[in-house]
Amino acid sequence: MSSELALTRAAPRTARISRTAAFGAAAATFATLYLAAGAPTPLLVVYQREWGFPEWVLTVAFAAYAGGLLAALLVVGSLSDRLGRRPVITAALIVEVVAMLMFFGANGIGWVIAARVVQGVATGAATSAFSAWIVELAPESRKRLGALLASLAPAAGLGLGALLTGAAVQLSSHASQIVFATLALIMLFGAAAAALAPETAVRERFSWRSLMPRVAVPNAAKREFLAAVPVHLATWMLAGLFFGLVPTVLGAVFDLHSGLVSGVTTFVEPAAATVAGYLLGRFVPRRSVLIGTAALAVGSTLITLGIVQADYALLIGGGAVAGVGFGTSFSGALRGVLPLARPDERAGLSAAVYVVAYLSFGVPAIIAGELVGAFGLLPVAVGYAVAIVIAAAIGFLAQWRLAQASALTERSA
Repeated sequence: MSSELALTRAAPRTARISRTAAFGAAAATFATLYLAAGAPTPLLVVYQREWGFPEWVLTVAFAAYAGGLLAALLVVGSLSDRLGRRPVITAALIVEVVAMLMFFGANGIGWVIAARVVQGVATGAATSAFSAWIVELAPESRKRLGALLASLAPAAGLGLGALLTGAAVQLSSHASQIVFATLALIMLFGAAAAALAPETAVRERFSWRSLMPRVAVPNAAKREFLAAVPVHLATWMLAGLFFGLVPTVLGAVFDLHSGLVSGVTTFVEPAAATVAGYLLGRFVPRRSVLIGTAALAVGSTLITLGIVQADYALLIGGGAVAGVGFGTSFSGALRGVLPLARPDERAGLSAAVYVVAYLSFGVPAIIAGELVGAFGLLPVAVGYAVAIVIAAAIGFLAQWRLAQASALTERSA
């Protein structure tokens, strides 16, 4: 039997909703996908209290999501360039519904970890397709807005997920069921909207070999991509700190055990990232990244001092400043690299960016979790924050060198 399926370049089925409506629905659903990713963070503290598992299991639950997401990005990250955005996103959202139902019925940490893996797979499968689709669905006069929304949706969703779930934990003894039943319904609506939306990618012949793990960085984008690697490392290590380590730090260092406090604390960084990314999105990409990496370094220094001194105000303030750096630098880096790819390369390039991002999100937090047993939580958390400062400084220097090289080229022309 042939390994290729006859998926041709014929025009896709006529859409039943307009491009403008599809653009709004895609951006909202993408943010909700990450809202669901942030939702379990405040609940992990509740699960630990109810089920009595050790603290290192929290790191396993965190790592399970990142692992599933990375596997999906590697295997199907660029698949929507061949099959189309609509079928990949629709299928991924249905898998996300399955994950929500697993969370809803979980009666032990094993089920939660399994649900996190499934959720990671769904998020990884949808992320690069959504990033490309939102830009492509945006009206011609709003392409910059499309790129901005694609870059801000993950941070906005993660922050809102943690905040709203934290509030649910504080207000109801059935927070888990309320949160995940609601999210399952939203994902179903999102899947229906995706199925009815216009297709923006030209379908090509599909080969099973296209599922071999790979990332795709076009030659035209390689210089910008490589210069942004330390930027992504710093930004997503920051996210890993707040979603992977800070919930534990709040209890062990600050003696704060409230689910709402955990949600609010986790919310501050991505909320600041979203607002800053939107307000500073008018800057050219290079300037945005330079401003962002400087803010990351300053904010992470404040976070370090807050942890060392057990000063909650410093922790929150540092998270807000570093969050400004996250939103400004990550959105700037995406706006700088995505336009360098052709439409048929865009999902593959988005996949490459998010592979770097989620390696930075998951791997350092996993290593930190392993080191806690040997060195203690406080030294590991401080060392983690210092590593963010160093990565941000390297990212700033890499971007500064590219800015200087571009200026020199312009003067020579």
